Amino acid sequence: MKQYELTFLIHPDLEMNTETVVSKVKDLIDTNGGKVTKETNEGKKRLAYTIKGQDYAVYYYLEAELPAEAPAKISSVLNITDEVLRYLLVAVDERKLKAEAKRAERRAARAEEEQEAQEEKTEEE
Repeated sequence: MKQYELTFLIHPDLEMNTETVVSKVKDLIDTNGGKVTKETNEGKKRLAYTIKGQDYAVYYYLEAELPAEAPAKISSVLNITDEVLRYLLVAVDERKLKAEAKRAERRAARAEEEQEAQEEKTEEE
């Protein structure tokens, strides 16, 4: 399965009840064989331009693992969902993920070396 990022804008009138919309989207991902790995509610923000007569929307971000045929099915359902003003579903760049993992490894190794150096310094004193 491939990693995807899904950002969608929820109608501002549903600001207090976003969980129903989010659970619909998660169920949509689950029924198409995917798995949500991360989710973030970005909150209500002003839009750069009016979408479907709305100046504000609630931004929501999901990371998911999806099989090959799932993005097309999810897109077709989100296109006709009234609660979702706009969405963007993109594949995550594998090279970027590998580079971030290497950076994290280097940071951990550097922190470990600094901790060992600090311990040696305190032992000498």
